[in-house]
Parts: sequence; structure tokens; C-alpha cells
Amino acid sequence: MSSLIPFYQKLDVDFIRGEGCYLWDEAGIRYLDLTSGIGVNNLGFSHIELNNEIRAQIKNYIHLSNLFKNSWSEKLSDQLVKITQLHASFFCNSGTEANETAIKLAKLYAYEKDMKNPKIIVMNQGFHGRTIGALSATSNQKYKEKFGQLLDDFIFVDFNYIDQVIEVISKNNICAIMLEPIQGEGGVHIASTLYLKQLRKICDQYQILLILDEIQCGLGRTGYWFYHQKAEITPDILTIAKGLANGLPIGACLVNQAVNNLLTLGLHGSTFGGNPLACRVASKVLEIIERDELILKNKQKGEYFINQLQSKFTSVEGIKSIRGVGLMIAIELNETIDDMSQQLFSQHKILINITQNKIIRLLPSFLIEENDINFFCESLYGYIKKIKNV
Repeated sequence: MSSLIPFYQKLDVDFIRGEGCYLWDEAGIRYLDLTSGIGVNNLGFSHIELNNEIRAQIKNYIHLSNLFKNSWSEKLSDQLVKITQLHASFFCNSGTEANETAIKLAKLYAYEKDMKNPKIIVMNQGFHGRTIGALSATSNQKYKEKFGQLLDDFIFVDFNYIDQVIEVISKNNICAIMLEPIQGEGGVHIASTLYLKQLRKICDQYQILLILDEIQCGLGRTGYWFYHQKAEITPDILTIAKGLANGLPIGACLVNQAVNNLLTLGLHGSTFGGNPLACRVASKVLEIIERDELILKNKQKGEYFINQLQSKFTSVEGIKSIRGVGLMIAIELNETIDDMSQQLFSQHKILINITQNKIIRLLPSFLIEENDINFFCESLYGYIKKIKNV
């Protein structure tokens, strides 16, 4: 019996190696992974160029205190600033930590404006992490109910409803609006371009910070470097993580110049944040995405994937909707199908993730090919056809 705290419900498999979008178990059986570590292994497993960067860096050192200059973190920050048109970066170890940083910055912004009882608008069905601050900004009660009183800094509104945002602003001192442009854990719900433009306009009008959490939908997955760029807007604060270093722990909080001007020495920190190994690999990840034109390819693959799903499942009983952008796709069922993940794993050697109990969330590696997509669609169709007796 494992001595690990049982926070996770795990499939009974021990993977011993991976390559591209595939994993192999101890018996040599190959599995198609459509989760990519929940949007982390964007460039697949065992990427040769990334492995070379790792080997080269560990010959020198892995960790370096933030009390010293670190050229890899500076290079990575320069790359991200160029991509996002923001001003500066803070590196940490995860998306949750990036969001904690963003929340602290919003509270600092309110403090500097001498704002009384400041609040942050966040979204129903949103998810920002599991630390106390990030959890307070998350709407799902099942994650929160056993932890008592959380922070009362947040007001929840419905996603994509601008009138609710305006109403809350009229009745409260709002210092920031925080949201995922595409809600991942909530089930791949997509903000409209108009909604994002309206939020930016409102934030400018009322001097409110716009915080965008692109931890799951960013870094090229949707066919854009960051999904907010489709709306041709720029946030005041942007949080990223997950696929940034393709499996090494790293998160980042990027800010515009006005927010950066509020920050002083010692106001925030992270022992491991910005370590040279993660930053070096992340820098290479960004280079590969750009060099190999993966953003455009993700858009094309996503369109193909959704078309294949819709052609098979539009009229199939039990499928409520199919939606997505690029390689961030949801198949929403009308009802929960018990053990679907287990059955696709055991019968078809496919790894999927179910969120909200009845939404298949697909976050495949950028390296997925059409034959992989076709295999999944055929397998899922056969499985649903069998259980529904179609």
C-alpha cells in the first residue's frame, strides 16, 4: 500500500516511458494520451531538443538563488514580454502561485489607491488553483466546503454576461476583474471576443485591473499565443504555467508597466521561482513553438478534430455539445457515464480526463496527428454506441 496521501484517484497503471503523445506501461502496452499531463506536455514526452537542454544545464547547476543574476530567467522574460506586449515577468513554480501573485498585486493596487473594502470580480465555473487565495477565487463549492471561511475579496458573476459585471461595479469598490478566457476545469467554456473587448473597455473606464488566467489555454494551444489576442486586447496582468517548460515546474505572472511601477524590493518572492533549469527549457519551448509553426498547426488540427467529432456525434444520443478552440476541446454528455475513463483506458488504451462529471476535456499534445485523432473518434464512437445500444 502506498504511503502517499490519497488526494488523487489514480488509474492502476505505472508508465515507464513516453514518446510524443504516447505512453508505455511495464508490459510494453502503448497508450494514446489526450491529457498531456492536463495541458503540460505540449511538446509531448521525451522531446529530444528539450532533453538536450536539460542535460546541458544540469552539468552546470539546477538551482541558483534569486540573490544573483540569472541570464536564463532574463532571456525567458524577454521572450514572454515580446510575445505578450507586457512589461515585466515574475517567475514562480505553478499556476496557482502565479494567480496568488496576481491577487496580491490587485490588493496592492487597491491599497495604493486607498480603496476601501476593495473587491475582485471573478467568474462562476472559473478555476484558479487550490491555495487559500486562489481557492477563494474559484467558484466550485466542492473544492471549498470543508475549509471554512476563505477570503471575502471576491464577487462571482456569470461568465460572458457583461451586464452582471457592470451591476457589480456600480455597487462595489472593484480593483480587478479576473478570469480565464477559456475556462478549463469548468468545462472548456469560451469567452466571446466581444465580451473580452467589453471587459477591457470597462477596466479602462473605471481604472480596474484586468487579470487574465491563461494557465491552461495559453502558449499556443488555441491557435493563438494567448487566447485574449484574438480579441486584440492586452491585460494588465497575465498568468501562465502548465506547458511553459513541458513538464518542469514553472509559472509566471506578467504585468504592464503601470503595475510594475507599484512593485518594490522584497514585496514578493519565491525560493525556486525562475530557477535556471526550468527557465532554460521554457525558453527552448517557446523557440520550438515559433520555429515549427505549431500555433497555426494547432488551429488546423483543432478544426479537423472538432469536424471529425461533429460528423460522428452530432446526432448521437447522449452527446449534449462539442466545443473548443485549437487543441482545447470538450465533449459534453447529457449525463454521467460511470467508469468512462477506466473503460477507454482498459479497452482502447486511450487516456482522457473528465471534468464536471460529464465533460470529456481533451488537451492533447501539439504533436498529435490526424491518425491519432481518427483513432480516438472511432474508439469513442464505438464505446458510446455500445453502451447506448445505438
